[in-house]
Amino acid sequence: MLERIHLAIIREVDRQGSLTAAANTLCLTQSALSHSIKKLEQQLDTDIWLREGRSLRPTQAGQYLLAVANRVLPQLSLAEEQLRQFAQGERGTLRIGMECHPCYQWLLKVVSPYLEAWPDVDVDVKQKFQFGGIGALFGYEIDMLVTPDPLYKPGLHFEPVFDYEQVLVVSRHHHLAKQSYVEPEQLSHETLITYPVEINRLDIYNQFLQPAGIHPKSHKTIETTDIMLQMVASNRGVAALPRWLVEKYAHEIAIAPVQLGQRGIAKQIFLGAREADVNIDYLKAFFQTARSAPF
Repeated sequence: MLERIHLAIIREVDRQGSLTAAANTLCLTQSALSHSIKKLEQQLDTDIWLREGRSLRPTQAGQYLLAVANRVLPQLSLAEEQLRQFAQGERGTLRIGMECHPCYQWLLKVVSPYLEAWPDVDVDVKQKFQFGGIGALFGYEIDMLVTPDPLYKPGLHFEPVFDYEQVLVVSRHHHLAKQSYVEPEQLSHETLITYPVEINRLDIYNQFLQPAGIHPKSHKTIETTDIMLQMVASNRGVAALPRWLVEKYAHEIAIAPVQLGQRGIAKQIFLGAREADVNIDYLKAFFQTARSAPF
């Protein structure tokens, strides 16, 4: 009764906002699309959408089917792709999701020896997800998640693969550059530059500033690491990044790392995967490569 095309139509109508746009995306005529959904509604004996002028609003049944479509369709696409790869004698593609902007530089150090060791496995990296990194794992958008802040959910497996220290980054000519460490109060007159991430997920806020009741003078967001560090080097603000990354750039840009507090902020990079997949040979090998990658 319920077919794949029905789920595809429901998902595309939600994405595109109209039957016409959804029909174009699915390479169907609008009449064929409308007929397919009308027939399904008759079989289910319930409406999927309520028509309000030119707009469509999903009913409770429609919302349920949309959730099913978002969960099932990616799994079907993945299954088809893997079967195609098996038929062609390929191992498959390891799809990695990133929830950590600076971790991309770390990932490059891991991917290079991994690809050399596994020539029949491709690697794809995604940094944007419809429902976040955890949702992307459960929704089969990705096979592995790179994150410094794992959320332990039933059905998922996380393990730490790399230890690092989060530090303040300042211009080499900044008055804090020569200090062995900084206190939260010293940042109350500084412009803090971060990636465009929710404040409650930024270590400099939740582990350093907020516990002390301190706010920076202003807060700016920048998408790319290179531009962020150029801004810091020009004394336009300060940032917080992994020490290993700062020391790498310090050879090229006039920046310096400073410890955050007397004890510093210790962090780890975690890899996460679905528990059902952790024994897949090429996925297990990526965990091992990540733990032994040289830095």
